[in-house]
Amino acid sequence: MAESFGVDPERYDQTRAAYPEAVVERIVAASPGPGLLDVGCGTGIASRQFLAAGRTVLGVEPDPRMAGFARGTGVPVEVATFEAWDPAGRTFDAVVSAAAWHWIDPVAGAAKAARVLRPGGVLAPFGNVYQLPPAVADPLAAAYRRVAPGSPVDLGGRVGETVRDAYRGLYDKAADGIREAGGFDDPVVWRHDWHRTYRRDEVVDLVATSGGLTSLPPEHAAEVLAAVRAALDGSGDDVTVPYTTWGLTAVRR
Repeated sequence: MAESFGVDPERYDQTRAAYPEAVVERIVAASPGPGLLDVGCGTGIASRQFLAAGRTVLGVEPDPRMAGFARGTGVPVEVATFEAWDPAGRTFDAVVSAAAWHWIDPVAGAAKAARVLRPGGVLAPFGNVYQLPPAVADPLAAAYRRVAPGSPVDLGGRVGETVRDAYRGLYDKAADGIREAGGFDDPVVWRHDWHRTYRRDEVVDLVATSGGLTSLPPEHAAEVLAAVRAALDGSGDDVTVPYTTWGLTAVRR
């Protein structure tokens, strides 16, 4: 699934939400200097925001399709998994990872981040998660269960909690990996709530770029997206989608 997002990098880049300025400012303020490594940079959405904030950015991305798109937007990228990537003696003031750290071994990734961070540098994985309205989310989940029964992807969240709340678990797991790897002060997990308004066709594109859909055979993905379109028919022209950006910061000792 991690390698499926590059099937349509342009659609991914246009549809995936950028990160709130408050999140970018938080990470910039925690970093002791401008040198930033973006792990799993994808099409460069977060990288471009850090470049605009005056950082010097290098991306590492395992998918050459995503890396090629990011390079076309002005982001320097090296193609590799983070675990296999050769820093060649380079060090950084911050290691960030936007919506990608959960694809990396939490202990090995933290240990490698510790090796490439300067003392006082910050490791800061973060990512957006959105909550579709029940009138759309329920038909989406039902269609996904039809075409991919038994899939480990959870499009509905656990009983009694929202998808936005459930994503905290990814960052608690990352924090545990950092503690096990050592070399950092105790990580701090944080969240930032916000919202974005989409047109109906943009919601379909948003769902189409999710890992659950990009890894499906085309005919199954089309069936799921048809269910989403049908659900959106009565929702009006615009759909306001609540978001949470989860993240953590850990300072290199």
